[in-house]
Amino acid sequence: MRYIFYGAGAIGATLGARLFEAGRNVVLIARGEHGRIMAERGLRFGTPEGWRTLRIPVVAHPDALTFGDADVIVLSMKSQDTAGALEALVERTPRDIAIVCAQNGVENERRTLRLFANTHGMCVMMAGVFTEPGIVHQHNPPHGAHCDIGRVPRGIDSLDAAIAADLEVAGVRSSASADVMGLKYAKLLSNVLNVLEAAAGSAGYGSDLGNRTRAEAEAVFAAAGITVGRGPENPRTAMRFGEVEGTARPGGSTFQSLVRGATTLEGDDLNGEIVLLGRLHGVATPVNAMLQRLARRLVSERIPPGSLSLAELETLV
Repeated sequence: MRYIFYGAGAIGATLGARLFEAGRNVVLIARGEHGRIMAERGLRFGTPEGWRTLRIPVVAHPDALTFGDADVIVLSMKSQDTAGALEALVERTPRDIAIVCAQNGVENERRTLRLFANTHGMCVMMAGVFTEPGIVHQHNPPHGAHCDIGRVPRGIDSLDAAIAADLEVAGVRSSASADVMGLKYAKLLSNVLNVLEAAAGSAGYGSDLGNRTRAEAEAVFAAAGITVGRGPENPRTAMRFGEVEGTARPGGSTFQSLVRGATTLEGDDLNGEIVLLGRLHGVATPVNAMLQRLARRLVSERIPPGSLSLAELETLV
C-alpha cells in the first residue's frame, strides 16, 4: 500500500513523516516553496523526540504520479482547496481508488463521495505546526495524537483496519470507527472556535463569545437530528502534548494560516456549516455568521493573528 498525502502541511506532512519513519511507502504532493524545499532538501521534521530531516518523495502535482489500485490518497489540504484537488484527481486515478479526507469540517466527504465511491473520513486530533516552508513540527509525543478512520457515510472495511494498524505502528493512536462522521461532527464543535482563536488568540477559549459559538452549533445539530460521536468533550484536551526543542505551537490551524499569510481560511466550512444548518432548520446563528464573515476580513485586510479583542468582536455580532 502506498500513502499519497495530497497537501503536506501540519497534518499531511506529520502523518506522512510518521508513516515514512515506520517504513511505509509514502509520497507527498506539495506545491510552491514548501514543496520545492522538501523535494530539494528533505522535510525538516521536529517532535518531542528531536529534529530530523526526512527524504520523503515529493511531487508538485498529481500529474507527476501514476496511480494504482493499491494507492490510498489522503486529502490533507485545507477544505477550501478540496474541490480543485478532486478535479485534479478524478481523470487521473482508478475509479475505485481509496480517498481519505483527513481535514476539518464535514463537507469534504460529501464533495469526495460525489466523485469517488471508495471514500473514507479521518477524524484528526493532532498538534501539528506548519508556518515555514520545508519545516513541520508535531507537539505530541508518540501515541499522544489520534486519528480514527471509517467509511463514508458509515461502516468500516479491511482498509480502515489496515490504515489504523499502520498509524498505531507509526506512533499515532488510531481505530476503525463505524461512525467516523459522528466523530467529525464532535470535532466540529471545537473547530467552530478556530476563527475566534485566529482573531483574538487563546482568550477566545472559555469566553462568553466562544461559549455562544459552540452553543449555536449544538442547537443546529439538535435541530438537524445530528448525533455527535463519542469524541471527547473538548478535543484540545484529548491529546498529550510535548515540547519540541527550539520552537512552540503558536495556535491552531487557522491561526497558523494567518501566520503564513494565507489568502483564504476555512471559515465557510467550519462556521459556515453551522450557518447553513441554522438556515435549513430555522435556528439563528449570529455568532457563527459573524465569524464566517470575519474569516474573509482577516485575510483581505491582513489582520495579524490574535490582534483583535473580544470586545471588538462583540460589536460585530
